[in-house]
Amino acid sequence: MQLRLDRSNPVQVVPPRIVKESSATGESMTLYGSWSAAALAQQEHWTALEESLARQVKAPLDASWDLRQIERLDHTGAQLLWNTWGHAWPRQVLVLDLQRSTMNRVARYAVVPPKPHRSTPKELFLKLGEWLMGVESHAESALRLTGQLFIDLLQFLRDPSKAPWRDISGHIYRIGATALPITALVGFLIGVVLAYLMSRQLRQFGADAFIVNILGMALIRELGPVLAAILIAGRSGSAITAQIGVMRVTEELDAMRVMGIRRGYRLVLPRTLALALVMPLLAAWTTAAALLGGMLAADLSMGLTPEYFALALPKVVQLSNLWLAMGKSMVFGVLIALNACHFGLRVLPNTQSLGEGTTASVVTSITMVILFDALFAVLFRGVGL
Repeated sequence: MQLRLDRSNPVQVVPPRIVKESSATGESMTLYGSWSAAALAQQEHWTALEESLARQVKAPLDASWDLRQIERLDHTGAQLLWNTWGHAWPRQVLVLDLQRSTMNRVARYAVVPPKPHRSTPKELFLKLGEWLMGVESHAESALRLTGQLFIDLLQFLRDPSKAPWRDISGHIYRIGATALPITALVGFLIGVVLAYLMSRQLRQFGADAFIVNILGMALIRELGPVLAAILIAGRSGSAITAQIGVMRVTEELDAMRVMGIRRGYRLVLPRTLALALVMPLLAAWTTAAALLGGMLAADLSMGLTPEYFALALPKVVQLSNLWLAMGKSMVFGVLIALNACHFGLRVLPNTQSLGEGTTASVVTSITMVILFDALFAVLFRGVGL
């Protein structure tokens, strides 16, 4: 025997509706139709019914409700009514036994939405104090880390034969050599974009030759070192924080303390020296790639030959700008290394703290690089200009 569904006569779902009656004793609400998930979804009446109930019923708990005329009431419709009643039974409700059991189940397992909380002045004051204590803790740890770095540096200079040269050389390779492709690519593209945009503006005034002045000064003095520092902060700074943080999670730092190995001398000093040596070279490499890109873009868009660009650049950009850029880059490298090691050592032995520490390390390093670059711009505004 084969059963066939008759699709020509689908089941008609009666939409839910409300009839309001007012009397001397108060409001009376009579509910009709199907208060089920099928009716509410088909007619898209959930939001409409909530608005209608909120508009018609001023005091849901004081009105009398008659649910006996409802054709079907499931948990969806019961939840809608329970929300309308404010998660409490009204003073007078006429319901059938099956409807009451459904409403009781909804009332038992309903989730009451939390009320919006407005912070008091006392809570705001306490939050400010908590934030200041966190800043103080970070400042104290950073100061202790910097002081320990100077002590380790003195020992390094006193007895270089016992220095961790293998660690230093390994970090120089991982931080510097492996970063050459990405820094060259980004620098080249930045140079192309800057030269193209400058050429469009300078051509309006017939000042095509001044692109060498603007591009050379901007890339050599500012953009080259800052761009390289930002790339290294995001690439190597995060890696340093993650490495030290994983050592915290796997209890390697505790093992170093038990074995009497100073973590500052074996972890912080090699990375700081490597970044201090690598950053000037990466800044020069990034600047050269950006100048190459600007040179090619100027040749294609303005007709300035690479020979003219190469001959005019030393005349319009003084050598002191290059030395200033190299000095800034060294400071940027030390800042990135200290920030990365600082947040790595503060990682707690769990994966959530590791992710938060890595993110905070990158954001703080980039912010510090930009702040110190602005400070250098103010202090050395008369150099090379």
